[in-house]
Amino acid sequence: MAKAKTAKASYRCSECGWQTSKWVGRCGECQQWGTVTDAGSATPTRVVAAGAVSSPARPIGEVDVRSAQAKPTGLDELDRVLGGGVVPGAVVLLAGEPGIGKSTLLLEVAALASQAPPVPGQRSGGNGATAASHVLYVTGEESAEQVRLRADRVGAITDHLYLAAETELSAVLGHVDAVEPKMMVVDSIQTIGTSEVDGAPGGVTQIREVTANLIRVAKERGITVILVGHVTKDGAIAGPRLLEHLVDVVLYFEGDRHSRLRMIRAVKNRYGPTDELGCFDLSELGIVGLPDPSGLFLTRREEPVPGTCVTVTLEGRRPLVAEVQALVAKSQLPSPRRATSGLDTPRVAMVLAVLAQRCKISMHEQDVYVSTVGGVRLTETSVDLALALAVAGSTAEQALSPSLIALGEVGLAGEVRIVPGVQRRLAEAARLGFKHAIVPRGALSLGDGSPLKKADPQLTSHEGMKVMEVDDLQQALRVAFTAP
Repeated sequence: MAKAKTAKASYRCSECGWQTSKWVGRCGECQQWGTVTDAGSATPTRVVAAGAVSSPARPIGEVDVRSAQAKPTGLDELDRVLGGGVVPGAVVLLAGEPGIGKSTLLLEVAALASQAPPVPGQRSGGNGATAASHVLYVTGEESAEQVRLRADRVGAITDHLYLAAETELSAVLGHVDAVEPKMMVVDSIQTIGTSEVDGAPGGVTQIREVTANLIRVAKERGITVILVGHVTKDGAIAGPRLLEHLVDVVLYFEGDRHSRLRMIRAVKNRYGPTDELGCFDLSELGIVGLPDPSGLFLTRREEPVPGTCVTVTLEGRRPLVAEVQALVAKSQLPSPRRATSGLDTPRVAMVLAVLAQRCKISMHEQDVYVSTVGGVRLTETSVDLALALAVAGSTAEQALSPSLIALGEVGLAGEVRIVPGVQRRLAEAARLGFKHAIVPRGALSLGDGSPLKKADPQLTSHEGMKVMEVDDLQQALRVAFTAP
């Protein structure tokens, strides 16, 4: 019998390297569309000879870092997320849902940057003005007149802010040569294309080529480039995953479109932290930072209501006081509903299971709805205890004290675990007027890591608050519903 011929893999995914013998529209490994291309015939590795260097290598201690120091943007909340400001030569990618306010935010940043004092020693442009104060705003989605109308509304009209409506990469680079900006905003990267490569603007190949050229220009000339990116229906940045690897900073702009609150997070930052949160207030007159947003995540009421509990979450170094609400109602369906808003759905399901198994709170015939106040999203495990108390209070129709907060992670065995930064959280709660707190045992002293023996709830005082330390969820329930 003749031996079957082995099919040779001639197509490769440009994202993950997956190979196949025939072309497919979607990669079978990373599930990306349009990334499988003809790999061609295998070529041997070429030997590259040593060439001339661009600059000699120096001891690391002799490298001058003054030109790479972060410069404030003028928006304190954005500077907090970026780690102090923007770095010359850095490429920042800002992504968010349509209509969330990305263009308004960046127009405000561009106007503030164009008003910044020039850097001494910078060369002047052709019109005699100092090039260090010029900012170029490139729009590919709107006309220049539309952007001007928005700038009039938010007060972003300055002499050194230049506006260009372009969709061709070569034209954008021509504007860079003419204006010589210190900062450039591209809104958005999916609308810019180049005739040098095949494909429509927004495609994988086009985005990769355009981004690579903009990064090259940013590094060579020391220009801060801010790119606006679209997101898919799943919330991921549209385009190749390589885009996030190429840029220096990746920011997500999020919020409820029915609310004025907007939040910005960093998921990648080569120049600063990635766990900070910036809060903004978006209105018809523009966008302003909120240095103290804790009060936005609380409901002001005269009488306590069953099913609510207040907690304190840490976003980077910033403590935020937020309220968790729960509603447990008799279900009319064979399979009771579990709806969440602003909380991690698997984490909510786990807390409900612990309540049912360890605390004997039956909810198999009850619909459970849990949410946060003000549109904030709480993903930290320190919210577990407040969530459990809110659900238990709604089930028993018993309200918690309005001056009580709860901190702690709930384990599968029903234990309440220590969370980091308890002292900082309690200080923020005390500043807002809360008088009582339930925390895991040993959270104030943090102990020596040895296992704790189960004991009665311990009452201590910290930051002017009465703090009750508990071991497990059953103790927390008893203490919470007997506290004054």
